Amino acid sequence: MTLETALGRLDPSRPLPGEDARLPLVPEYRRGPRPEEDGSPWREASVLILLYPRGGTARFPLIQRPPGTGVHAGQVSLPGGSREGRETAEECALRETAEELGFDTSGVRILRELTTLRVPPSRFRVRPFVGVLDSPPPFRPAPAEVEECFETGLAELLDPAAREEDLVEREGRLWRVPFYRLAGRRVWGATAIILAELREIMAVNG
Repeated sequence: MTLETALGRLDPSRPLPGEDARLPLVPEYRRGPRPEEDGSPWREASVLILLYPRGGTARFPLIQRPPGTGVHAGQVSLPGGSREGRETAEECALRETAEELGFDTSGVRILRELTTLRVPPSRFRVRPFVGVLDSPPPFRPAPAEVEECFETGLAELLDPAAREEDLVEREGRLWRVPFYRLAGRRVWGATAIILAELREIMAVNG
């Protein structure tokens, strides 16, 4: 898919597909009735899907988080993180991307915001944004936050073969966990759920 085609499908006047698009990528053990809130606060966060052209197609970066003890340590994710001070959600997405991927994001044009996603394990309320650059940026990942930065594309995301499932044991039983195989990596959880909505938007009219 070309960047021009992608931009045409990101018209902010179009309604978002929301939960209908995201549900197929929600792990089986997180479906069904949700437990009552325990009263602990939700933390605000933002992520950025950064589109740019390369080789005639629309591409975007994903990052491999370093291993550690955090809930999302070692996972593949979109660049992003917690909001700070009085910054807006959009400003947060751009700042975190600049810090993690090491380039000036002042030239990024935000195209639209996707549906906010609550991530129960980390208690983050994540606001995803889609932005665009006219050319590929010079990535210089921050080692403390990014083990590796790699690139995938909308064509790969749209390929039906990209969606796979694993069986995971949890609380004494096996559960189906859907994920995307992108650039040879297993992309699941919150990142896959966000990308599922983007995929639905890009799939409109083929």
